[in-house]
Amino acid sequence: MADITHATQSNPARNANESAVKRFFRATEIDTRLLGMVGALVLIWLGFQVMTGGLVDGLFLKPRNLWNLTVQTSSVAVMASGMVLIIVTRNIDLSVGSVLGFCGMVMGVMQAKILPQYLGLEHPAIWILTLASGMIVGAAIGALHGAIIAFLNVPAFIVTLGGLLVWRGATWFVTSGQTVAPMDATFRLMGGGTEGSIGATASWIVGLVACLAIVAAILNSRKQRKRFGFPLRPVWAEYFLSVLGCVLVLGAVAIANNYYWPTNIARKYADANGIAWPEGGLLISHGIAIPVLIAVVVGIVMTFISTRLRFGRYVFAIGGNPEAAELAGIKTRWVTVRIFTLMGILCAVAAAISTARLNAATNAQGELDELYTIAAAVIGGTSLAGGVGTIAGAMIGALVMQSLQSGMVLLGIDSPFQRIVVGVVLVVAVWLDTVYRARAK
Repeated sequence: MADITHATQSNPARNANESAVKRFFRATEIDTRLLGMVGALVLIWLGFQVMTGGLVDGLFLKPRNLWNLTVQTSSVAVMASGMVLIIVTRNIDLSVGSVLGFCGMVMGVMQAKILPQYLGLEHPAIWILTLASGMIVGAAIGALHGAIIAFLNVPAFIVTLGGLLVWRGATWFVTSGQTVAPMDATFRLMGGGTEGSIGATASWIVGLVACLAIVAAILNSRKQRKRFGFPLRPVWAEYFLSVLGCVLVLGAVAIANNYYWPTNIARKYADANGIAWPEGGLLISHGIAIPVLIAVVVGIVMTFISTRLRFGRYVFAIGGNPEAAELAGIKTRWVTVRIFTLMGILCAVAAAISTARLNAATNAQGELDELYTIAAAVIGGTSLAGGVGTIAGAMIGALVMQSLQSGMVLLGIDSPFQRIVVGVVLVVAVWLDTVYRARAK
């Protein structure tokens, strides 16, 4: 307990003057900015719940809508995790929606027209080769953008604005404007739906594994702090964070498991498997959707890259002070190329989710996604001035954006007005970021 006492009482005078709330946040080290965003998300949810039928009978907080909300958020959340690194380095990528559309069309053609000629329909390798081809194309596009920006010194705004137009046009030329459908059955699982979910049992297993991972991460963090002599959080704070994380995870799993298959699909399943149809109907839980799992895995990997790898430290160093990073020996140009290459790969992953969910590759796929992706990153706390941003914040920002859109759809608000709201929210988010940075100085 000696180390704990030292950590929490190293400045008794300061502790005595602090309020209980400030002491709580200092002990738990909860990001107040991130907490404020979560609070705003809760208010949005409660507001739409009341407006769609009342606090009890509203439509927004029903398991079905929340389940669909997470699925719809997945593709933008994946791209937002990459957009964080780009904006942190004081760049921007306006082409992500068009790159998504182009990669989606390439993957659609691969699995619907090219690969079946050699492997046959529904071959188990089709979805793997399709996804690999899309990621290679996305990486090549991202590397091209990054190389032009880094080595030809063309501003990222101009390069990616050109990319927005070029790759949208290229999407049309791949099939001369035709929609490609249907997609491979296994590939479609990445889009969610009744079959694209893991079910109740597997969802609870994933939830328990996530809880163990949260506890292990907190214990490992404490061990590393102690090893290097850093201040330790109080034991009660460690317990609080562990319990909070587990409650949130298991609560999300419970909501996913409370959304059941539609009656007609459940009846077909029962008939096909010789299951007697019960009087109250057959309740089969969707569980966690596969695209949501993909987005979570991407978020974890991107967080690891940005906080644990040398590459991530280089990214934030460049964003904080590009000249100092160059003088420190960081190869800033190659870091830029790698960032945009990574963004291209994430666009391909998002394209796979979007194409699988639509069961088609269309020319309009990904339109305006650049707006939602940039807005998600900025709303999530990524500073346009560079050097500041978190992956978790961007993914919550994506959920905020999709929540606004989903709520307005439930209220029957026209699409033009939805765009007005999104634009206003983006401007307000940037203004709040400016105010926050001014007060932090």
